Amino acid sequence: MKKVFKKIGQFMVGAAAAATILAGRAMATGVDPSSIGNSENPALAGAEAARASGMPADLIGADGVFTKITNTILYAVGIISVIMLILGGIRYVVSGGDSKKVTDAKNTIMYAIIGLIIAILSYAIVNFVISAVGGQPQV
Repeated sequence: MKKVFKKIGQFMVGAAAAATILAGRAMATGVDPSSIGNSENPALAGAEAARASGMPADLIGADGVFTKITNTILYAVGIISVIMLILGGIRYVVSGGDSKKVTDAKNTIMYAIIGLIIAILSYAIVNFVISAVGGQPQV
């Protein structure tokens, strides 16, 4: 009996997902960018009405949403890495020669440096992908 309910649930979730995808495609077919805000395309007119003033319209580009989100995340990772590097240095200085504390401090410093390297590399990768997709790379 449990298997039957499980199969019915899976079917219902699949049907709902397919209906959502098909409805979105049906609303987006034949969209003319010049009809944004016109009554000819009510789906895009509604999307434009929901956009707040100053909210970026582009997903990719120098002022795009994707660029702003990735910049914020990369800055946060960089700041956290620098803080952990400083904490690791302080832990190393105050370890008092205890081998376990020294090892823990060295590991903290090493992982903070790895975090900084990953943040720098991810910044480069994001810029490469954005420029490959067609947007302007960040400065």
